[in-house]
Amino acid sequence: MGDKLWKQTERAIAKRLGGERVGPSGQATVDLLTSRLAIEVKTRKALPRWLLDAMGQAAAAADGRLPILVLHQVGQKHDGDLVIMRLSDFERLVTMG
Repeated sequence: MGDKLWKQTERAIAKRLGGERVGPSGQATVDLLTSRLAIEVKTRKALPRWLLDAMGQAAAAADGRLPILVLHQVGQKHDGDLVIMRLSDFERLVTMG
């Protein structure tokens, strides 16, 4: 029996970001570690259309800038907002100088 898709995805992301897959350990830990990052990877058959559309809107209007999407939950402090970006943009960002 072959690897599960989520394991394949974790390995691919670890390779791209120079990290190590720590895998399931029975503990509440992240999936991947690098020297600077603790990475949780989620694999889904489909992502919400509104999320993809919002990221597409940011990318279309970026005009050479880094497109990001900020998700805010009403009534919550902004320190907990989530920042979403494309993996290729993130790779460029973390490998800069």
